[in-house]
Amino acid sequence: MKTQERDELLLTLQTRFNQHPQRHNGMAWEAVRARLEGNENALRSLYHMESTGGEPDVIGPGPKSGEIVFCDCSAESPAGRRSLCYDLAALESRKEHKPEGSVVEMAKGMGIELLSEAQYRELQTLGDFDTKTSSWVKTPADVRALGGAFFCDRRYGHVFVYHNGAQSYYAARGFRGRLVI
Repeated sequence: MKTQERDELLLTLQTRFNQHPQRHNGMAWEAVRARLEGNENALRSLYHMESTGGEPDVIGPGPKSGEIVFCDCSAESPAGRRSLCYDLAALESRKEHKPEGSVVEMAKGMGIELLSEAQYRELQTLGDFDTKTSSWVKTPADVRALGGAFFCDRRYGHVFVYHNGAQSYYAARGFRGRLVI
């Protein structure tokens, strides 16, 4: 990353961090910045999250001491990550009208992980996300082996989990990711 891109990203992340303290109670920006300093892989991943519309923010400490969890906190599924099928196998199974790619491959390329259903539900306790869109989530291997994949959204004040063929894609369905540093 260029120095200017890095500085702009850190300023954006700090501003968002300060605007949404309810997402990371008791955490200080100085600790987050210290964890990011010199971590080029994390900064690159956060840059990709930001540039595709994810609006990453800290959502709490990680499972291990000292870790910090970032997650896409855009109101709707990130605009730069929509119209994708679930994974490479689903993409390759399409004979015509193939989408640009798949969520699993894009997340891997960005250096982030796709949210699980439990992580998606946890995110929804921090705000109302995907009230007009939906987001693919990690799908259990047994469901994926049968050709399906899961996605979630929030409607009527509740979080719903649905299934679809993994090869399907929609303009209003993308994916959310997280990064633990």
